[in-house]
Formats: sequence, structure tokens, C-alpha cells
Amino acid sequence: MTYVDRASYRGPSVLIPRKGSLNKLYYVDRPFWTVDTIFYTEIGPRVRPKYLYYWLANKHLERLNEAAGVPSLTKRQLNRILVDVPDLARQNEIVQILDSFTSLEAELEAELEARRDQYAFYRDQLLTFNSSVERLPLNKFAVLDRGHGLQKSDFSDSGVDAIHYGQIYTRYGTYSARAISKVSPVLASQLVQVHPGDVVVTNTSENIEDVGKALAWLGSDNAVTGGHATVIRHDQNPKYLAYWFQTTDFFTQKKKYAYGTKVIELPARLLGRIEIPLPSREEQDRIVSILDKFEAYTTSLTDGLPAEIEARRQQYEYYRDRLLSFSEANA
Repeated sequence: MTYVDRASYRGPSVLIPRKGSLNKLYYVDRPFWTVDTIFYTEIGPRVRPKYLYYWLANKHLERLNEAAGVPSLTKRQLNRILVDVPDLARQNEIVQILDSFTSLEAELEAELEARRDQYAFYRDQLLTFNSSVERLPLNKFAVLDRGHGLQKSDFSDSGVDAIHYGQIYTRYGTYSARAISKVSPVLASQLVQVHPGDVVVTNTSENIEDVGKALAWLGSDNAVTGGHATVIRHDQNPKYLAYWFQTTDFFTQKKKYAYGTKVIELPARLLGRIEIPLPSREEQDRIVSILDKFEAYTTSLTDGLPAEIEARRQQYEYYRDRLLSFSEANA
């Protein structure tokens, strides 16, 4: 929130978006002021405000959208909603249970953020070397092959593994042995090949922080990639390189070479000038074995904190659905 010098309502209240993300509700228990794209609720004595928040959040208000463009709600639509109102003792019990779930999830999210900060610290420490470790420009020990083509509309249900640069930002971690998408063999033959052990680096982004994100391809077969990505062919540990592309050292160097305003570019010819420290292969393997543990703990959806957070979220949704489902005789 930001601040103004007066309140439009003293609260507590449930804030409901009038436009945009209709399922993004907020509970506010102090004086507030809102813009005209948000409904606030004046709640009578028979309903505990926090109960109403949980009840409405469970009703997926985005389903009420009737607009063709930007999703929107009207008071007419909201006033049709019949709210289940058990007695106040039952409302208090429901709020107490659901509060405990949301508190636990918030604690886990805070723990995950702290562990990610710790991970970034140790990653920089492990990948910072003294002058005894040789530093070489990327183009001195690797071959850089710029991709071309490949639109999302080219994806197919089967065929050859394909790595789209946009998915490197949104759906991949540091390394992967499985591709998210596939393309036909005919199209694949026209695209740049990604061999097992190659590293794919993005060349285009909307901001300097994201450009140059790297993915180590660990699949057993070749994949392909398209435009806005460069394939790095090398004889180093691929995970070591992909981890190094996340360091402060890399960020500092890429700021010298990346250019653009609305779209930031880091083309292969400039990417190749960036200097990378190259310890022995044994040392690279040792560093990777340590960072792999941090990576799993902070990003894995099968183990580690993200998996625990997802399990708690599913547990919360299950109990929320059960607690907020009433027979007509009980509400």
C-alpha cells in the first residue's frame, strides 16, 4: 500500500477488485482509502469480516465476469451472491483454522525467501576465485551458435524436443533433461541443434536482470532452439556454466554489453566477450555438487521447500472447501 492523509472507511473490510484480477481479494483490518476500481464492503454484525473474506475467496469471483475485454464486476452481480452465514461461534472457528493454514504458508514463504538469499550468497562465494584461476572470454573456449525461427505456434504434441527462449525465463530452472515442448521433425531439421551438455542462453528480455538466463541441457538426445537464444558448445561442466550465469560477476559484466530500452539485447557477439573463471573440471564438479543441493531445496517441486509449500497450499484449499460448504439447514 501507499498512503494518503484520510480514510474512506475505517475497516475491517474485504476489498474486491472491480476490474482486472477479480480473484485477488484483500482483507484490511485498519482504516484505508481505495481507488474507484475497488469495491470495499461494509459488513453487518451477523458476519465476521475475516469469515466473509475466506468465503468470498472460495467462490472464484472471476466466474462472474461478463465483460468482453478487461474482466470486471458490478454491484448488481455481487448483490446476487447468497452468502452462507453460520452462527458467529462457527464463523470464529473457521477463521481460526484457516488463519493457522495461511500463517504456516506465510512462514514457509519467508523461510524459502531466506534460503534463496542464502543460496545466492554461497553461489557467489563458491564461484568467486583468486587470480590463480584462469579467466577466459566465452568465445575463446566455446562455440556460440545463435538460434533462429521457432514460434509458439510451431509446437506439436509429439516430435523433437524444443527449447523456446521464453520458457527458459518462465518454466525452466538451471538445468533440465526434459523439454517442455516439441516440434515436428521437419521443422526441427531447420533449427539450431542443442546437443546434450550444451548451454542455451537467452539474448532478449524486457529488463537487464533477466537477459542472459542460462539453461544446461542434460537430455539424452538432441533438442532444438529458436531465435532470441544462443547455444554454447563447450567442454566444461554444463551445470557449472549455467550456475555461473546466475552470479553477480556475470551481472556486472553483462551490464557493459547489453543494450536497449524497452527491449534489452545481449547478442551472441557480445555475449562471447564475457570472461568466465575456469577452475579444473574436478573443482567444477565439486562446486556443482554443492549448488545442486541448494537448487533442489529452493526450487524443486518434488522435494524441498517449494514442494512443502505446495502441499500446505493444497491442504489449505481442501479444508477451506470442506469448512465453507454448508447444507441449507446449517447456514
